[in-house]
Amino acid sequence: MILVCDTSVLYAALDEAESDHEACTDLLSKGPTIVTPSPTLVEIDQLAQSRQVPRATDALLASVEDGSILVAQLDLEDYVRVRELVARYADFPLSLVDASVVAVAERLEQDTIATLDRRHFSVVRPLHVPAFKLLP
Repeated sequence: MILVCDTSVLYAALDEAESDHEACTDLLSKGPTIVTPSPTLVEIDQLAQSRQVPRATDALLASVEDGSILVAQLDLEDYVRVRELVARYADFPLSLVDASVVAVAERLEQDTIATLDRRHFSVVRPLHVPAFKLLP
């Protein structure tokens, strides 16, 4: 099973002070292949720095290094789709990072996204399924 993850779930799993830490850790430890688009790494680092939790960035990079988290690089078609999504949901607004999660899930034909951001991901309509299933 592949689980496409956004920033919120990964950060919560990395930072024990987060209220959803246990739920996110449990979800990610159930054995799925964890995939996240490369822009989420920057957003996680920004959160870690702003919250003064540098160990979260180190743990993230260690997980990338050991293969626990696979980083999906965006290709040209992904960037085109990200641009479409950002424009379509401009009033929302949908960030480049969230749009990249959608684009990668679409490319990998996954119908589930791991996110705590129900507000954004429950509204976005993917190309390949009527709506995403959101975990946890």
